[in-house]
Amino acid sequence: MNTVDLLLHPVRLRIVHALSSERELTTTQLCTRMPDVSKVTVYRQVALLIEGDFLEVASEQRVRGAVERRYRLRQNRPVIDADAAAAMTLEDHRRGFAAAVAVLVAEFNAYLDRDSADPTADGVSYRQGMLWLSPDELAEMTRKMLEVLRDSLANKPAPGRTPYLLSPILFPAAQPLQPEV
Repeated sequence: MNTVDLLLHPVRLRIVHALSSERELTTTQLCTRMPDVSKVTVYRQVALLIEGDFLEVASEQRVRGAVERRYRLRQNRPVIDADAAAAMTLEDHRRGFAAAVAVLVAEFNAYLDRDSADPTADGVSYRQGMLWLSPDELAEMTRKMLEVLRDSLANKPAPGRTPYLLSPILFPAAQPLQPEV
């Protein structure tokens, strides 16, 4: 299975998100994070991610006669880089977007299902706005956004830090009436 096919699946994408920031989790912990997904499905998708060189076993421990494995993302895992993205078909992009949206919905529902969920206090935001940009302005805005996020992306889990899921979605919108100049 190629990298695009491997990642364009909502459950596998959720597993990758769960293991981001150098986290190491067991399949039991992954199942707890995704109660809406059957255990069989989680185990099957973890196996596919291992087979695809995306995950590796971080450690093993005997627990009540069974071997419990902790998984992590491989440092040199395959990625969907600019070349792979350019080779994606329109159907691949449709599947990728659907998988990303399914992950957002599932993660947001898991957040809201927590006893301590407080969207206002937690700074939850889901806004949309229209930007009118030339190709050069889009490139500059993207560069500035990455520059602003770079330091935060390097943060490691630590006491007092809460993981936030940031999912920028950017695509040309349906053309509204052109503004008069």
